[in-house]
Amino acid sequence: MTNVDAELHDTAAARLRAVDQRYTSGRRALVDVLVSAARPLSIPQILVADPSIPQSSVYRNLTVLEQAGVVRKLAGGDEFSRFELAEELTNHHHHLVCVSCGSVDDYVVPTRFERSMAKAIDEVTAETGFRPQFHRLDLVGVCARCN
Repeated sequence: MTNVDAELHDTAAARLRAVDQRYTSGRRALVDVLVSAARPLSIPQILVADPSIPQSSVYRNLTVLEQAGVVRKLAGGDEFSRFELAEELTNHHHHLVCVSCGSVDDYVVPTRFERSMAKAIDEVTAETGFRPQFHRLDLVGVCARCN
């Protein structure tokens, strides 16, 4: 296990302790699946990635991990939600959501776009008094695989 992986697991354990939960082997296995995934995963995709995790455990543990701020739930372009590690545990990114196959892919926008978005958010804050905590951008359309 690398230092990055160890630090991520330590952070996950601390966040779970903060909500009076333990970092069980099942929860650790889910985090490992999401660490190794190239994109947010649906529950069926998680079960394929690690068939040793019981399906009932996946549902229950994802809920706890989400409540602890370890995992984030995303709407897919189909009937399945997708799950990924919370952005504070990984890197800042956005999503490409396919309305045809339902896939959700991570996408890092160019720095100049992020700066423009930050400026627009500052303007909204100045005009409305709203204090955003974070932002996310989901582009919804048809992915290259379905196109």
